[in-house]
Formats: sequence, C-alpha cells, structure tokens
Amino acid sequence: MNRRPLNLPFAALLGMAFLGISIPIQASESATFDRSFQVTAPVRLELNNASGNTEIRGSADGVVRIHGKVTPGGWSIFGGGAKSVDEVAANPPVEQNGNTIRIGKNASWFKNVSIDYQIEVPHGTEIDSDVASGGITIDNVKGPVKAGSASGYVHVYRVDSDTSVNAASGSIEVSGIGGFLRVSSASGDVKIADVKGELRVSAASGSIRIEHPGDRVDASAASGSIEVTDANNDLKIHAISGAIQVSGNPSANRYWELKTVSGSVELHVPKSAGFLLSAESTSGDIRTSIPVILEEQSKHSLRAHIGDSAGRVEVHTISGSVNVGGA
Repeated sequence: MNRRPLNLPFAALLGMAFLGISIPIQASESATFDRSFQVTAPVRLELNNASGNTEIRGSADGVVRIHGKVTPGGWSIFGGGAKSVDEVAANPPVEQNGNTIRIGKNASWFKNVSIDYQIEVPHGTEIDSDVASGGITIDNVKGPVKAGSASGYVHVYRVDSDTSVNAASGSIEVSGIGGFLRVSSASGDVKIADVKGELRVSAASGSIRIEHPGDRVDASAASGSIEVTDANNDLKIHAISGAIQVSGNPSANRYWELKTVSGSVELHVPKSAGFLLSAESTSGDIRTSIPVILEEQSKHSLRAHIGDSAGRVEVHTISGSVNVGGA
C-alpha cells in the first residue's frame, strides 16, 4: 500500500501545537480606534504595551486623546485564547478612573496583535510607561516620567520634572529635563542633552554622550565610550572598555574622577580653568598642551597645578594614554 508522505511544515506545526509552542499568526488587515477622556490636572497615565510603538505628547487642553492602530502580529497557538484585530479595536484596553488613564492593563490575552498608540495628554501629566516590544516617545509633559522598553528605542524630550528611563535592547535619547535623570541601558547607545538636575547613567554595551549637564554627572559604561561636553559641575566617569572624552571647566571646587580600564582619556579645558591634576596611566603616555606647574612627574604619572588649583581632577587608566589640552 502506498503511503503519502506527511507534509513537513504542517507536521512541524502540529508538533509545535502539541508541545504548547507558540506559532506565528499572519494576516494582512488592520483596524483603528479612537478614545477621548475629559480630565483635570494633575493627570496620571499608566501604559503597558506588549507589542507596538507608542507616542505620548503634551498639549494645552484637558483632554486625553488616544488613537490606536491594531495590526496582526505576535504569537499564538492556532489563535487559541487570542482576540482578533476587530475585537481588540472594538474593545481596546483603555480605561479611566478619575484623572488616571490606564492603557493595556488587562491585555494579557492580546496574543496575536500589535497596537501602535498615538496619545495626546495635558501638559500637566505624570507618566508611567513600559513597552515589551516596540519603541516609545514622550514629549512636552510636566512629569515625573518613567519610561522603559524591553526591545526598542526610548526617546524622552521636554519634561519639567524628574525622569527615569531604561532600555534592555535599543537606543536611548533624552533632552530638556527639568529635574534629575536616571538612565539605564543594557544594549544600545545613549544620548543625553540639557538636563538641569543630577544625572546618573549606566550602559552595559553601548556608547554614552552627554551634552550641557546642569548638575553632577555619574556615568558608567562596561563596553563603550563616554563623552561629556560643557561640564561645569562634579563628574564621576567610569569605563571598563572604552575611551573617555570630557570638555568643560572643573574650577570652583569641582571634583572630576575619570577612570577607564582599557581606553584613552582626553580632557579639554578653557584657558581660565584652575585645578589640581593627578593623572596615572599604567601603560600609556601622559601629555599636556596647557601651561602647568609640575609638582610630581614620572613616566606614567603626573601631578600638576593649573591656574589657581581651585578644582580637582583625577585621571586613571590602565591601558591607554592621557591627554590634557585647551578647549
């Protein structure tokens, strides 16, 4: 008796379903929804999005406007327990409780759809947001703001108060923060500008660039370079494998600590700067191109006075050179 061979792709699907492994659901249609909520300040927005990009932007009126685009995507077992695109669009995961708006609170059954959100909120809004797969952009709100993405970019601009940002895999870009800023990145480059409050940033794998910090900076990178421009307050910069480049003025009793295990250190200061410089390099040269008064010098270390020595700069590198020059 002849036996027809079992279709291998179909057999694989059956096996995956039998073992409880999710399989991709593909479809081509999408659907949209719109919701509006009257609120009075202060407003709190809580968002959890499993899949899809999110944009949240501040406005002048007292209305929260939500536009959602639902598209097929994600994983499911033959659609079991999942909702269709039309079902999600008809009953989106959006609710209001007074001046608190919750988005995605009970969306665990959205196994085979992705939702892109465009959200307009009053300027006086506090935001607590997390995205599992997708990027998030937040702009022009009072805050505080908490924003995170497991797999995707995080962009935050123009927040009046404190801000916390994290990304497991994706770039981070933040600017115009009125309070303190906390940033954590597992894999991705970080770019930060114009933060008035204290700044703390760490990156496991990726470069860090900081422009115009208004207060103390504490930055660390495991694998990647760190660059700070226009620094005029205390600095603590640590890198394991990466170069450090800093420009600014460490005068007026500021303390800068610049350390890297494997990488060079470049320091650029104005002619008016005044600080005590202590530099060490286990395997590398130490060079200065500004006037200094030597206190101690050896092949791999230097202690010198610049100007009135009001500030203090300590530089340490194991494998790399140290260069100190004019801005």
